[in-house]
Amino acid sequence: MVVAGGGHNGLVAASYLARAGLSVLVLERRSQVGGAAVSTQPFTGHTARFSPYSRFVALPPRLVGDLDLQVELLPRPTTPYAGSPDDHDAWREFHADVADLAHVVAPTLLEPLPIERDVRDKVDTGIWRDFVTNPLGATVQERFGDDAVRGVAASDGLIGVSTSLDDPALTQNRCFLYQGIGDWRLPVGGLGAVSGALARCATDAGAEILTDVGVSAIRGGDGGAKVTFHDGQQSHTVGARFALADVAPWVLQILLGSPDDPDTKPHGAQLMVDLLVDRLPRLRSGADPTVAFASTLHVAAELSHLEKAYAEAQSGQVPAPLPGRLDCPSLTDPSVLGPGDDGRHTLSFLAHHTPAALFDGADRADVKQRAVAAVLATVNEYLEEPIESCLARDADGQPCLQARVPQDVEAELAMPGGHLFHGDLDWPWAPNRARLDTPAQQWGVQTDAESVLVCGSGARRGGGISGIGGHNAAHAVLASL
Repeated sequence: MVVAGGGHNGLVAASYLARAGLSVLVLERRSQVGGAAVSTQPFTGHTARFSPYSRFVALPPRLVGDLDLQVELLPRPTTPYAGSPDDHDAWREFHADVADLAHVVAPTLLEPLPIERDVRDKVDTGIWRDFVTNPLGATVQERFGDDAVRGVAASDGLIGVSTSLDDPALTQNRCFLYQGIGDWRLPVGGLGAVSGALARCATDAGAEILTDVGVSAIRGGDGGAKVTFHDGQQSHTVGARFALADVAPWVLQILLGSPDDPDTKPHGAQLMVDLLVDRLPRLRSGADPTVAFASTLHVAAELSHLEKAYAEAQSGQVPAPLPGRLDCPSLTDPSVLGPGDDGRHTLSFLAHHTPAALFDGADRADVKQRAVAAVLATVNEYLEEPIESCLARDADGQPCLQARVPQDVEAELAMPGGHLFHGDLDWPWAPNRARLDTPAQQWGVQTDAESVLVCGSGARRGGGISGIGGHNAAHAVLASL
């Protein structure tokens, strides 16, 4: 078997297949495996580690147990309720309903695809209406009276996407569902610890991993697949019964021989800012910073602000204020600080409504700078002191701040459009009339070539750092042998 791409999903697939006794070759373009599940030390003179593309993982416990992964996962700090007393009971009921939906859907993620009607029949009709049928914006407006509570409740629907919460296409609902059904946790040591554990699992089982090799073509036929790659000196072609592609479906179509189609290229929608601070800033509310920053701090998250920001981004403007969420991984996992950074903290900001189109022009650097300034200005509205005054300095005396827009993600990870999910998410079930004749179709990993499977975030139940795409592609292979 050949796995094209050594992201976390590719490593999961390789681990399952190698542990089943199959010969597995993993081909990774970069010098390190892990894809978006990596850790970096971006600031000279400091050993603090950041997970620059994603903060949390949703590895199903069954997958962790199957592979005996040696990784410590801490519960994700929850956002305490801080809205009006009138909405408190509604807030609890809202999250209880999400939990009920997750209780039905989550167990199906590591099994062949269920049919939509079979899932719907197990879910309360009101819950199905509020989270699957009706736009998420309508649901939170009906359930809550407070503008801020509405926005915070719905903001999980905007992770990595820029859309109106009232969009009838329901992109926001699908994104929200994946956030709600995942067992999101913080890996001790950062995301690099997860990829390291997966790589060890794969190689210990006998898989071979090659890095610094670029896959240039994949060809599939009834009898198997051929994968062509270059190692920097010469080109090689290897054959296998199956080729598993841990790349975005849009990229896979090019590797399969189709021309690239700009009209179908995914577009990411996130500005991510990492900061190393000498101390946590004081808040205007007077709250203890170690308490306030221990959970996700939502800023400018009122529903009205989210919709205003979407409209501004659609018109080509950097939203102001710029809504987003601020996390402090080092409060939960001090090990990411490393020696010499005691007392400091890592902060990571994920901005909503910063689509790739904002940064497409020749003035990208200027727009990026303005967007970062908007992030700092929005955060400072909640602080007693400007966050700039708390920033640590690197070995050259520069502030320890690093920002990535979708174009940066595309350049670094070859994710088209910088879309962290490889494209808009699908519902995690099959339509009622779907063809489920082959194992690949049954597991939601099929392509037009029978011997080529999608094993990354672009699989039907991919998205996020979950390993589900890799698990399901591997099981489709095993069911086909």
